[in-house]
Amino acid sequence: MTWVAPHLPRMGALAARLASPPDRDDIVQMALLRAWSKRNQYDAARGAASVWLMAITANEARKSHRFRRAIEPLADTLRQPIHAPEGRLDLLSALRHLARRQRLAVDCFYFAGLTVAETAAVMGCSEGTVKSTLADARAALRRSLGDGDV
Repeated sequence: MTWVAPHLPRMGALAARLASPPDRDDIVQMALLRAWSKRNQYDAARGAASVWLMAITANEARKSHRFRRAIEPLADTLRQPIHAPEGRLDLLSALRHLARRQRLAVDCFYFAGLTVAETAAVMGCSEGTVKSTLADARAALRRSLGDGDV
């Protein structure tokens, strides 16, 4: 448990971003159970323990029934205005409109504080793919927020 403890805050942050905040602890617990059951498969030569744990957390969030319910019914949220009533930008609403892969990249890189390499490991893709996915996400956010200078 002591080698996992330093990674719990980042796991919790990622789980909270990928699912509803009340489900965060359940997802982290499931990720820890999965990590424990697959501990013999961990290979330090393939990457840091933090990346391995974050990838498991992301997978558990994806499998979560509540996570699917939170991201799939976009029809209602697409009808809602992205701008807040006071004219302020509503970044959270704009983030919800990103494609699932773009949102995962943004959540890992910007909200969980992972590096591009760590995000690539979590997403199971190359660093170049992460960079282009982040660029596409930023472009989509600029369009959604109506500011080409962001």
